[in-house]
Amino acid sequence: MFPLYNRCMRADDPDDREDPPADDPGAGEPTSPDAADHAATLLVEENGAQGSVVVKDQLPDTMFVFPLRTAVPFPNLMMPLLLDSPAARDIVAKAEAHNNHLFLVLQKDPENEPKAAGDLHEIGVVTRILRTLKLPDGGMSAMTQGLRRARLVKVVREKPLLVARVKEVVEIPAQGSRADSLFRLLQKQLRRLAEMQEQMDSGFATALLNVEDPGQLADFSGGIVRKVADRQRLLAETDIERRLDLALQFAMAETELLELDKKILHEIRDKAEKAQKDYFLREQLKSIRRELGEEKDPRSTELQRLEQAIKQANLPEAALRRAQEELTKLQTTPAESGEYGVIRNYLDWLTMLPWSRATTDHTDLTAAARVLNDDHYGLDEVKDRILEFLAVRKLRPGHQGSILCLSGPPGVGKTSLGRSIARAMGRKFWRFSLGGLRDEAEIKGHRRTYIGAMPGRIVQGLKACGTNNPVLLLDEVDKLGSDFRGDPSSALLEVLDPEQNHAFVDHYLDVPFDLSKVMFLATANVLSQIPEPLRDRMEIIEIPGYLLEEKVEIARRHLLPKQLTSHGLLPRHLSVPLVVWRRIVDEYTREAGVRGLDKVVQRLCRKTALDVGKGGKGMGKLSFAEMERLLGRPRFKADERRKHAQPGVVLGLAWTPFGGDVLYVEAVASKGKGGLQLTGSLGDVMSESARLALSYLRSRADHFGIDLQQLAELDLHLHFPAGAIKKDGPSAGIAIATAFLGCILGRRAAMDVAMTGELTVVGEVLPIGGVREKVLAAKNFGLARVILPKGNEPDVLELKPDLVAGLAIEYVDSFERVADLVFARAPAKSKSRPTAKASAKRAPKPRPKAARPARRRSR
Repeated sequence: MFPLYNRCMRADDPDDREDPPADDPGAGEPTSPDAADHAATLLVEENGAQGSVVVKDQLPDTMFVFPLRTAVPFPNLMMPLLLDSPAARDIVAKAEAHNNHLFLVLQKDPENEPKAAGDLHEIGVVTRILRTLKLPDGGMSAMTQGLRRARLVKVVREKPLLVARVKEVVEIPAQGSRADSLFRLLQKQLRRLAEMQEQMDSGFATALLNVEDPGQLADFSGGIVRKVADRQRLLAETDIERRLDLALQFAMAETELLELDKKILHEIRDKAEKAQKDYFLREQLKSIRRELGEEKDPRSTELQRLEQAIKQANLPEAALRRAQEELTKLQTTPAESGEYGVIRNYLDWLTMLPWSRATTDHTDLTAAARVLNDDHYGLDEVKDRILEFLAVRKLRPGHQGSILCLSGPPGVGKTSLGRSIARAMGRKFWRFSLGGLRDEAEIKGHRRTYIGAMPGRIVQGLKACGTNNPVLLLDEVDKLGSDFRGDPSSALLEVLDPEQNHAFVDHYLDVPFDLSKVMFLATANVLSQIPEPLRDRMEIIEIPGYLLEEKVEIARRHLLPKQLTSHGLLPRHLSVPLVVWRRIVDEYTREAGVRGLDKVVQRLCRKTALDVGKGGKGMGKLSFAEMERLLGRPRFKADERRKHAQPGVVLGLAWTPFGGDVLYVEAVASKGKGGLQLTGSLGDVMSESARLALSYLRSRADHFGIDLQQLAELDLHLHFPAGAIKKDGPSAGIAIATAFLGCILGRRAAMDVAMTGELTVVGEVLPIGGVREKVLAAKNFGLARVILPKGNEPDVLELKPDLVAGLAIEYVDSFERVADLVFARAPAKSKSRPTAKASAKRAPKPRPKAARPARRRSR
């Protein structure tokens, strides 16, 4: 790191000075005419401090150039040159033959040979060649002594060797107290560096103290600079005070790096010593235990464990062959190798899977029915289908059957129903959530070539259950995603197909596993979001929402006892009468399932637990007053129907992923130019239904008594409340047409009737979907009549009688029939209805032809 201080010589040291040759590159080389005169001239300088005279040699101004790739020379320091090429040896030989001087300068590009002055730095060092040496490997080197800084003025010759004219650099001396302070600080920093170096020669400090010239001290510190660019920067600085400042900066940076190196080295040495010490202690402990006969080789113990596990796993032929191959490979793999852990983990997975372990199915259908009834209230159709499935399994145990998919709104008990099925069959249960899953490897596993590879979730579930015939619930199958990592729904095809899953191959295991004994269940909220190939492999069982009476029974039988236990309460602390339950369900929850009702029950239990924790007796038998005090103001009113009917306002029925819903359809008219405005976050299909309904009414203007001239001067505005919620679909067609008709004619629709159906441009009413959810929403809303398309009559006949009890369902196949049912009563005049002409006289309003409502009631 440091320069060769023990061999450094002053350029003006009379003991080390060699007599320069009388000639210079002028003999056969280009030089100035008066080069010989300059070589013989002596400079005389007066030393103000000592009063003596210092004599310096006059340097030749033309000499050979020796380019340096990565080394930077400095004056007053020795510079060894490795002559590793014929050109380098030729330069030194010719320089020795002429004036014995070389101009050492750093080349700008260390990769390419310099060919012109632009390829070299401007500032270099004029050196004297002391001697050339032959190296043991046959090479040569030259030892040079740095004399003075010089600036490259001009290249005199480029070929075959560079010859340049140089000029000695005039340095600006360092004066003042700041320069003295920099000199002392640099000396101190260099001594500190010498103390930190473990292999530093003791004579370095002595040589450092004998350097009295500030410029020489800055040059002396150039050997510690690591970067070549920083060395050249130090060499090119002619102001000695600035050079001292730069040298001090470099010395301090080097000190910090050296301290960091020593710190890191010390930490590594401590860790290595501790590891070595621990290793020796363990080896000694092993030797002692081995002498006592207590030591067992961990590697041998591990291999024996795996070999025993393979024998006990009762593997099939393909898996057994693979396990034996991997065990043989493990025996020849070093324990320190990373492959050792990969093989061991693979064998652990292979031997821990339930290849032949299975549970015995319960074949008592009466007990199974009792379990289903104890866990769930209602859902009779679903329970009957599950019992049918279990009956087939009982009569034919090897029958694979189909994959059941439980579809319904959130909170109706799909997941808990799967758990009840497992309990009724006496099988293990494992739930696998597919919501947001996008990586195919989550289903079929990762290959062992990846770091941290694991089997897929199906194999993980089998290992967790410990049997090869559990009930695996694939929850939220409609929320599967797909991206560049693969399509998980395609990976599920092999899992759920009875014709393929008997030889399911996980990418990690890479051996077939029989999944035909596994009972797969799936749950979904929206069937349309399940890919068609996957839905084709499943049998859909739709779970409808609960009626008010069913919710009351569920809360009374299941929710309240469960929450009392989880909150540490007793039945005497809180009991809810039946009438209070009805108020809670009707006024605080309005959903298809019971998840929101469960949260209300939790709130009641928390309030009661707080009272009991303070030393009270709890709420006891809950009253209406206590109910409102604990739960606050009711979220829903018992009757949310608008009390006063208005022209242009009708009730429609909608389907949502959370169940059915009743929504208002509003239409108003204002004086304008026949425009149509749609609001309420309507989708493209619903917007088309609005335009279609208006076109149909215009085409049947005479039948409904619509004045087309007056309509052309009105702007219609259709709005669906809850504008932040997106709405789409064709089932609101007849509701939109009814709202437009009531707005145009100023007639009020009955507020106890809701309707749903798709309208065509010629006035036909087409069937729609979601009948069960829509009818349930109308019943929970307290409506008396529902208008449905004629094509949906078979769907209503499949509903339970309790679901349609109290509802008068009217079936229609044309919009004229809808108008007769909705506007059966005498029309009420609207004073606020806008007119086309502001005149005192108004034309008599025509009445619809079908004045009498048809009182046909269908079930």
